[in-house]
Amino acid sequence: MRVEDERGTSVKQRVRIGYGAGALAVLLATGGCSGGSGPADPPAVPAAPVAAASPAATASGAPSAPAQDAVSEATWAKWGVKPLPKAPAPPADRPVKLTRTGPVPVFSEVPTSDKVVFITIDDGAEKDPKFVEMLTELKVPITMFLTKDIVKNDYAYFKPLQALGNSVQNHTVSHPQMSKLPAAQQKAQVCDDQAALTEQYGTAPYLFRPPYGDGANTAALNTAVQECGPRAVVLWRESMQIHDMQYQAADKKLRNGDIILAHFRGPSELKGETMTQMFAELLNRIQEQGFSVARLDDYLAGPTG
Repeated sequence: MRVEDERGTSVKQRVRIGYGAGALAVLLATGGCSGGSGPADPPAVPAAPVAAASPAATASGAPSAPAQDAVSEATWAKWGVKPLPKAPAPPADRPVKLTRTGPVPVFSEVPTSDKVVFITIDDGAEKDPKFVEMLTELKVPITMFLTKDIVKNDYAYFKPLQALGNSVQNHTVSHPQMSKLPAAQQKAQVCDDQAALTEQYGTAPYLFRPPYGDGANTAALNTAVQECGPRAVVLWRESMQIHDMQYQAADKKLRNGDIILAHFRGPSELKGETMTQMFAELLNRIQEQGFSVARLDDYLAGPTG
């Protein structure tokens, strides 16, 4: 399926769940993270792999649904958001079960009967203190996929967001198109980001997202991810622009378990809008369709085996 973002960039995406090249139905998404730089020259020798933490260890203690029911209507209104439905308790039997070894799965949605969606935010370019304040007050969970060269000038910005229970995941060192790199450089991109994020945030990422979704279905990238520590490749079903989302589904509707892509962006790339204004628009689009926002970690089990 092909769509275009607000800059007219062509986007092609396939969905569902798979386990790398040669297995059943593998996902591919191209054109996800906008505004990324081209391939940089990574180190010739990648950092040693860092074993991924389990989902339960990525937040502060045992996973749990955020206490959104404790957020007052006045607080929602302060940020220009209508109150979201309360997220259900995390499932006792987590629907996506990760393994410790072997090919990593690639998915853009979570199979669940809960009327929830998951918000993921990429790269880390915009570091707006008001966004930290917004998430602290609204208690909306996110998953952060961070790029080393984009966040290294201010690693500290993301620590208060992590302290809210939002996990930090792997999004390469320099945001290249992975399929255009030889296998050794793909591994360096994943392993070196894994090492840097583990050192800075104290927990090894267990999820990986390739820039633009590029190369998600290739054997080379699946092998690199396996060797560097993450245990799944995460894509998306919708992507937030400025005021609305792009949908892969023809009816332009959210579905249970959809993963939504957004970016750390500010006025220079949002046509004058702030990060908090964009995020408020995203929450309102979710609220209009009657969905709550759950924590992705709470629906993933493992790695085991």
